[in-house]
Amino acid sequence: MEDANKNTGRVNAVFLAVAVIAALVLYNSAYMIDETEQVVITQFGRIVGDAKKTPGLKFKIPFIQKVNYFPKNLLEWDGDPGQIPTKDKTYIWVDTFARWRINDPIVYFQTVKDEFSALKRLDDIIDPAMRDLISAYPLVESVRNTDRPMDTFDSIQGQGDKEGQETPKRLVRYQVEWGRAEIARQIEKQAREKLADFGIQVVDVKIKRINYIDSVRSSVYNRMIAERNQIAEKFRAEGQGEASNIRGGKERDLQVIKSQAYKQAQEIKGKADAQAAHIYAAAYGQDPEFYAFVKTMELYKKVLEKDSSVILSTNSELMKYFKESSN
Repeated sequence: MEDANKNTGRVNAVFLAVAVIAALVLYNSAYMIDETEQVVITQFGRIVGDAKKTPGLKFKIPFIQKVNYFPKNLLEWDGDPGQIPTKDKTYIWVDTFARWRINDPIVYFQTVKDEFSALKRLDDIIDPAMRDLISAYPLVESVRNTDRPMDTFDSIQGQGDKEGQETPKRLVRYQVEWGRAEIARQIEKQAREKLADFGIQVVDVKIKRINYIDSVRSSVYNRMIAERNQIAEKFRAEGQGEASNIRGGKERDLQVIKSQAYKQAQEIKGKADAQAAHIYAAAYGQDPEFYAFVKTMELYKKVLEKDSSVILSTNSELMKYFKESSN
């Protein structure tokens, strides 16, 4: 009985050991791939079979084969801002970024192996392409997409009132051959062709920011302010000219109204004077002596005031009525 129990114990131990080994083998042979991953299987460092890109439960030879996971979704690359001279010798800071993916994980594993090395490759390829294209064209190509005219003035040296003075002459009109978007596409094209050898597909490259270096930024801002002031002065001058035209029209209309009113007033006054003269003449014709008397009294009233002193001859016509009254 005791020997039977010992045999049963040995069988159970062997069964348990086999079960544990089977579980370890199964655990080591199975692996899972989700939607954002792709896998390359290696055996003693050598690639075995094709890349596994479909999600689900997969199997491999346990212990001797290794599962190498790589992302299948878009990855980020953010370049370091750098100082670049443009074709017109303007130094600017340029900051770029890109989106990329691993489209051939086997080539990727054979060349760069991991994301850190891949980012270094992106640095070595995208940065020089960006520098070459930015420096090959004037600044306007990197900041504009079209040659639409801007509402600002260009200053022509030596055309002012004094020698060397800058005077605004015309609106700025730049000729844009490629533009910022096309430069970004060319950077993407060059990078895509070179990175294809590493199993990397560049999806997009964009210029995040362009800015002047500190040494010229203040002078650029001052020029921008001066240009805005020139535009403001232009608008103010146009407004003042329009105001002068309005005031001139008002004065002209006022003079016309005044002249017409004066004409009408003079016509009315002439008619009134003529009518008054006619009445006076009619009244004078009816009693000339009385008319002369009334007029003489009015003259006395105006000339002979309280403190007036008049020395006249006794034969004066003005003293006629005084002499008659004294007689």
